[in-house]
Amino acid sequence: MHVLFCSSEVFPFSKTGGLADMAAFLPKAVKEKGFTSDIVSPYYKSLTSKHDEMDYLGTKTIVMAGIEKIVHYFSLIQDGHRFIFIQNQEYFERHHFYGYVDDATRFTLFSFAILELISILEMKPSLLHLNDWQTAMIPYLLDEHYRHINTTYQNLHTLLTIHNLEFQGNYDQNEARLFNHTFDETYIHFGRVNFLKAGIARATKINTVSPSFRNEVLLQDKGFSLDGMLRYREADFSGILNGIDEAIFNPEIDPYLSKTYDIKTHISGKKANKKALFKQFDFGEDKQLFTYIGRLSSQKGIHIFQQTLDDFLAHADIKLFLMGSGNSYYEDYFHYLLHKYPDKVRVYVGFNEQIAHLAYAASDFFMMPSVYEPCGLGQMIAMRYGALPIVHETGGLKDTVTPYNKYSLEGSGFTFANYDATVFKDLLFDVSNLYITDQAIINNLKTQAMKKSFHLDTMANHYAALYKKMLEA
Repeated sequence: MHVLFCSSEVFPFSKTGGLADMAAFLPKAVKEKGFTSDIVSPYYKSLTSKHDEMDYLGTKTIVMAGIEKIVHYFSLIQDGHRFIFIQNQEYFERHHFYGYVDDATRFTLFSFAILELISILEMKPSLLHLNDWQTAMIPYLLDEHYRHINTTYQNLHTLLTIHNLEFQGNYDQNEARLFNHTFDETYIHFGRVNFLKAGIARATKINTVSPSFRNEVLLQDKGFSLDGMLRYREADFSGILNGIDEAIFNPEIDPYLSKTYDIKTHISGKKANKKALFKQFDFGEDKQLFTYIGRLSSQKGIHIFQQTLDDFLAHADIKLFLMGSGNSYYEDYFHYLLHKYPDKVRVYVGFNEQIAHLAYAASDFFMMPSVYEPCGLGQMIAMRYGALPIVHETGGLKDTVTPYNKYSLEGSGFTFANYDATVFKDLLFDVSNLYITDQAIINNLKTQAMKKSFHLDTMANHYAALYKKMLEA
């Protein structure tokens, strides 16, 4: 059985968040369950350096709103997997992946191009695994333009995975002209074209990336206005927890670390990596280290940092390492902290794989106070490296982090339920004080965190079962 995995980004060729990681991890994992796959993504400007390694597959002409656009298909084999890139210089070879006024056109073109690709593939897919709004229009376009062509399209199933419900592909009604069909309420939501709504309505099955987030978004106050549509498809809507590639995120073999370590040697191992990070960033003497690595957006809770970190840094004997990019306002805030507390704060704006791995290995605590979190990979990676997460009890964070119990001494991190700045700040001080007063408890929690497994194999089993259920229906 063959799956065409469709994603607007895929690691290591393009990445803004966890979607890129899953687009790389999941096809590899389900291969072990008897599913072959190709991974298809746009040919972004970042790929031009790889062009000489690619094979040309073909060319198609796409018509949208009466305008012809040419797309070229190129394939690249890496680590035993085939990646197929859809090239159109006008729409995809830009400095950024998203955020343009013509994104509706760009990803409608991507969707049509994926459906056209099927006609030139030797191995035809039985299932399209779609991801987020950028590919969510495909089930509608498949129904309206392709089902009638032949049995390959007629019998094609679609699974839509929602990684982030907040971003829906929401545009003016005028963009409906791109779909080459009479006006249809399927994709209209509050008077606007909504790509994600169309996918929820028409995909064979839908899932999101943790069981708790699946249950949360069925509620009106957490469903980002699509809760009604999700409740309508509730029987076809599941939650499957993401996993991480433990061949990549593994402190025992990680080439980016100053010193590798395991559960038995994490005390000395983490100490050596903290020393290396501090030396690299001229960070002074060894102190307890709090870290944030992630996007700089309101969803990730950066605004709660603004209400808490100043006071925490002023009164706690800690070090703080911050890595991320996104909202320039939040980037400026990080630089403000660096300027005000030059002995306590270090900032890396952007993302660097080597430094990120070293920071996870060096950290004592990993802060992730997301307002909502479909799954989250950062807290899983942190635990793998013995950095204790400090998280809001929501979505995938709730599903993965076992809160510290001061009576049983069990736990893999620290959590707070009431999303309030005072509650979060008090927890930061409590955690810092525990580090000072009882290192044995902290080290035991680190051991428990490292024992937790979020292996791809578990995730792959759930997806393989869902694939089989769909194909047998």
